[in-house]
Amino acid sequence: MTLKEIKDKLVNGDLWSFINPEANKDIHPSEVAEILDKLPADTALSSFIAFPDKKKVLLFPYVDHFLQHKIIKGVDKEQAAYILNHLSSTDRYSFFISLSPLDRSKYLEYLDDDHKKATQDTLGLPRQSIARLCNTDFATIKADMTIAQANEHLRKHHKDSDTANVIYVVDDKGKLIDDIPVRRLVLNEPTKHIKDIMDGVVIKLNIKDKTDEAISMFKQYDRNVLPVTNDDNLLIGVVTIDDIMDVTEQRNTRELQRFGGLESLEYPYVKTPIFSLIKKRGGWLIVLFLSEMLTATAMGYFQDEIATAVVLALFVPLVISSGGNSGSQAATLIIRAMAVKELGLKDWWYVMKRELFSGFCLGVILGTIGFLRIAAWQKLGWYDYGNNWQLMGIVIFFSLIGIIMWGTLSGSMIPMILKKFKLDPATSSAPFVATLVDVTGLVIYFSIAAVILQDTLLKHHH
Repeated sequence: MTLKEIKDKLVNGDLWSFINPEANKDIHPSEVAEILDKLPADTALSSFIAFPDKKKVLLFPYVDHFLQHKIIKGVDKEQAAYILNHLSSTDRYSFFISLSPLDRSKYLEYLDDDHKKATQDTLGLPRQSIARLCNTDFATIKADMTIAQANEHLRKHHKDSDTANVIYVVDDKGKLIDDIPVRRLVLNEPTKHIKDIMDGVVIKLNIKDKTDEAISMFKQYDRNVLPVTNDDNLLIGVVTIDDIMDVTEQRNTRELQRFGGLESLEYPYVKTPIFSLIKKRGGWLIVLFLSEMLTATAMGYFQDEIATAVVLALFVPLVISSGGNSGSQAATLIIRAMAVKELGLKDWWYVMKRELFSGFCLGVILGTIGFLRIAAWQKLGWYDYGNNWQLMGIVIFFSLIGIIMWGTLSGSMIPMILKKFKLDPATSSAPFVATLVDVTGLVIYFSIAAVILQDTLLKHHH
C-alpha cells in the first residue's frame, strides 16, 4: 500500500487499514505521523482517536507537538492518562517541556505517582542538562552470568525497546562496568561467561554533562546509545541517538530563526498562527528600524557635503550594502564554527587577523570593480561625474576597503563578545550586524570623501 493510498484513506476517514493490523505491517508509525501532521487538525485528531490504544502510544511520539497538544486536549481524561503513562521517559518529557506552565501542571495530574515524580524532577533540571534526555528504561546483567543465563534474565525482566540494543554490565551496587552490544550475546557460545566477552572500554556521559558535550561524544564515537552515570559511576539511564538528533534539530532551527532576526517559533512555520508570527518578527524589526534611524542622523550630519557633491549620495546604497553583506557573512561563519566547536573564545586574535586580512582583500576586489565602474560610465558618456571623476573613483575604492574590513571585523567579533557575556551568539543576527555596519559605514564613507575631495568638489563649501 503506497503512502498516497494511505493518505487518501485517512482524508476520507477510512481508517480500517490502520486499525486492522494485517494491513499495515509494512508501515512505520513515523510514516503515519507524517501524514497526520499534514492533515487539517480536526481530521488528524479524529483519525488518531480511531486507532487502538496500543497504536496510539506508538504513534504519539512521532506526531509534532502541535498535534500532540490537540490530541491530549481532544481525548477523554482516561485515554490521555493511558497515553502519557505508557510513553518512554524521554518522549513524556519532550511532551511536557513543550506545554505552557498552566497546561503542564494540569496534565502532570494525569500521571501515576512514579511517572509524575520522575517527570517533575526532570523538568526541574537546567535546560541544557543531559539528564533531561535520559531514558530510564535500560537492560542490565552481571559479569559472572553465562550468556545463556543473561539471555534468560533479559527475556524475563526487560521489554523490547530501542535502548535494548546495548546491554549494560553492572556490579551488585548498580555501578557500570561495561557495555555489550546485543550482537555479541548472539554471536558467542551460550556457555561463555559475560566477563569473557567484555572489552573493558566503556564510553559514558556524566549526568552533569550538557547536551552539547553529548552531541560531540555521539559524533566522535559513532554510537547509537550512550550510558549516563553519576559521579559515583552508578548507571542512571541511557541517551539514544534519536533524542540527540531531535535536540540538535531544535537547536539549529532556533539558532537559524534568531540569526535571521526573529524570536524562535514554538511550532513549525505552517502551524504558527499569523498574529503570533507577526509578533515574533515585529519586535526585532522595530529594534532594527530604530537603529537604522541613526543612518538618517549620520546622513544629516554630512548634509553639507552631500549638497555640495550630490554625486556622493548616488553611491551610498552601494557602499553601505557591501559592508552589511560582508558583516553578515563573517557572523554566519563564526557562529557556525563556534556551534560545532571549531572555534572558542581563546581564538579571537586568530579570527580577528584572518577577518581583517579577508576584509582587506575583498575590499580591494570590490573597490577595484567600483573604480572601473565609474571610469567606464565616464568614458562611455553614460554619466558625467565631472572633471574630478578619478577622485570620486578613489573615494569609492578606499571607502569599500575600509567599510568591508569594518564589516568583517564586526561580524566576527560581535558573536564572540556575546559568547563572552554568556549570551547566545545566534542573537547577533545578520540584521543586527548589518544595521551596525550601515551606520558606521556612512561615517567611514563621508569621512574618506571629506579628506580626498576637500580641495575639489567640496572646496566651494569650505
